Formats: sequence, structure tokens, C-alpha cells
Amino acid sequence: MRAVVQRVLGARVEVEGACVARMERGLLVLVGVGRGDGPREVDWLARKLVGLRVFPDEAGRFDRSVVDVGGTIGLVSQFTLYG
Repeated sequence: MRAVVQRVLGARVEVEGACVARMERGLLVLVGVGRGDGPREVDWLARKLVGLRVFPDEAGRFDRSVVDVGGTIGLVSQFTLYG
């Protein structure tokens, strides 16, 4: 499993010009699933994403997770990550 993670203030996914998903502050994650990936890898990635400390605290230190800031996680399938 491969993932590209980006911290965002907002994001949206469009298909043929129509918005199919929208989110506010959080993490936008492009995920590529490969052969042999299963529940164990999904669990590992989920735990990793909610624990990433990539948001600033009051002092400006990047010490807060998406859970701490009340953000969301948007996952987008991206099979070309294995290409």
C-alpha cells in the first residue's frame, strides 16, 4: 500500500465536472492498493494517518494530529501510485 498525504484547508473531488466529495481542514490522502495488501495494511495506514502530528499548535509547533484539530481525512483511490 502506498499513500501520498497532503495537509489541506479544504479539498473537493470532481468527476466529469460534478463535485462528488468535499472536505474542510484535514488530510487529503491518495491511496494505491497493491496485490497482497489486506486488512492488516489498512489498519496500519489508518492508525498512522490519525496519529500524524502535522498541524500547528498555538505556539506554531507541528504537534497536533487531525483528531486534535477536529479535521477530516479524505481518501482518494490512486492506483497509478504503483506505476
